[in-house]
Amino acid sequence: MLGPDEQFTVLSLSGDKPKKPHVIKALALQLGPDFMTDIVIVETADHARLSLKLSYNWHFEASKETPEKIFSVPDFVGDACKAIASRVRGEVALHNFDEFHRNSAKIIRIAVFGVDENKKVKNRFLFSANNLVISNIDIQSVEPVDSRTRDALQKSVQLAIEITTQSQEATARHEAARSEQEAKGELERQKIVDEAKAEEARKSLLELQASSAAVEAMGAASAEARAQAARAEIQGLSAVEQATLSAEADTVLAKSELEEIKATQEAEISHKKALDDLEVSRARDLANIESGKFKRIVNTIGRDTLRSISVAGPDMQEKLLGGLGLKSFAISGPESPLNMFGGH
Repeated sequence: MLGPDEQFTVLSLSGDKPKKPHVIKALALQLGPDFMTDIVIVETADHARLSLKLSYNWHFEASKETPEKIFSVPDFVGDACKAIASRVRGEVALHNFDEFHRNSAKIIRIAVFGVDENKKVKNRFLFSANNLVISNIDIQSVEPVDSRTRDALQKSVQLAIEITTQSQEATARHEAARSEQEAKGELERQKIVDEAKAEEARKSLLELQASSAAVEAMGAASAEARAQAARAEIQGLSAVEQATLSAEADTVLAKSELEEIKATQEAEISHKKALDDLEVSRARDLANIESGKFKRIVNTIGRDTLRSISVAGPDMQEKLLGGLGLKSFAISGPESPLNMFGGH
C-alpha cells in the first residue's frame, strides 16, 4: 500500500517497430531478462540503404546500495534503442554493401559490444546511467529500402547461394577425394603394417624353427653323447672287471706256482735233510767204527808198545841230527807229503 507521501509513477515507454515514444504505459518496471525488437535504417559506404530488424536481450543489474538507479532513465527502451541504432549506423557506414552483406552479424556485434584488448568481440553492453545490460543481439532480417537495391540484393543472394552451393559441392568433392586418398593411404599403410607384421611373424617362425632345430640337434647330440658316455662307461667297467678277473687269475696262478715251488722246495729240503741225516749217520757210524777199530788196535798192541813206537823215531832222528850237527829237519814233496800224525 502507498504511504501518505507516496504516489504511483506512470512509466511511458517506447514501443512498436520501429520504436516510437509513449506507446507503452506501465506502473511496474520489470528487471528482466527480456527482449525488445527495433527496426533500424542504415546506409552503407556505397550508399545502399538497408532496413535491419534487430532484437536485443536485456536485463537490469540492480544494486543493493542504489536500487533507485534503474529509475533514473524514464524511457529506457527508447534511449537504449536509439543508442544502439546510432552505434550500428556509424559502424555500417564504414563498410560497403558486399562487405556488410558477408559479415553483417560480426559488424553489428562489434558496433554494439565493441572489442577488447585482444581484438575479441565483447559479450555485453552496459548503460551505466541505469545499469541496463544488453547481453545479446539477434539480426532477424536485412532488407534493402530501395527496390533496385532489393533486386540487386536478391541477385546477390541468389549468386551467393549458387556460389555457396558450388563451394559446398566443390568442398564435398574435395572432401570425398581427400577421404578417398586418406582411405587409400590408410589402406596402403595398413597393407605395409600387415606386411611388416607378416614379416615379423615369418621371422618369429624362422627363429622358432631354428630354435627347434637347435634343440633337436642339441637333443640328438646330447643323446649321442650320453650313449657314448654309457658305452664308454660299460667298456670301462668291462675292462675293470676283466682286469680284476685277470688279476685274480694271475693271483691264483701265482699262488699255485708259489705253492708248487714251496712244495718242491720243501720236498727238496726234506730230501736233502734226509740225505744229510743219512750222511751224518754214516759218518757217525764210520767214526764209531774207526774209533772202535783204533781202540781195539790200541788195546791189542798195548800202551807200552805204542809209547815205544812213538818215541823210537824221534830218538833215531835225534841221534841222526846229532851226528849231522842239526837240531832237526823235515823232508817233504809231492810224492811224500808231510804227515804230522800218521808217519807217512
